[in-house]
Amino acid sequence: MEFDAVVLAGGGSVRFGGVDKAMVVLEGVSLLDRVLMATADAVSTVVVGAVRTTYREVAWTVEEPPAGGPVAGLAAGLEYGVAPVVVVVSCDLPWITRTDITTLVKRLDEPDEPHERGEVRQLDGFGLRDKGGREQWLAAAYRRGSLVEAVRRVGDPRDKSVRRTLAGLELAWTAPTQAGNDVDTWSDLDT
Repeated sequence: MEFDAVVLAGGGSVRFGGVDKAMVVLEGVSLLDRVLMATADAVSTVVVGAVRTTYREVAWTVEEPPAGGPVAGLAAGLEYGVAPVVVVVSCDLPWITRTDITTLVKRLDEPDEPHERGEVRQLDGFGLRDKGGREQWLAAAYRRGSLVEAVRRVGDPRDKSVRRTLAGLELAWTAPTQAGNDVDTWSDLDT
């Protein structure tokens, strides 16, 4: 199934002391390039954030006004591409791989588990859990229509919660995995 990628890379990196987290290097590769490698099979890729040097060509955008948070970044990123599936990833997921992305997209097309009355619903999204079992809303494949509608419903997307914005979607999650671990502090890189 074809997919577009929206990579969120516009945060302030406050817990990194203002260092541009997207450009932090792990094992010789920036965190942003690691995510771009994982999403290399996308039909189109847009990075939401300041333009930086990357290993492959991508489109760039920023939310208006800048620094509006991840939902505002997501709204800006959804202006790009037309594939029926959108993979949303933050730039601070250094252990995510192409295989993980392929799995998310494929699993999105599988029916959800039967619910209490036995009906099977189509999933709106399928995402990663980190090693601690926490759902990573910014490491998931979503149906474009469902995602666009969820963002539209919040109105002004600035400073909105990702979890609240997407709470009405039918989502499923992987088992806990290292691929879902994000990097919020310098110590997270020591994993």
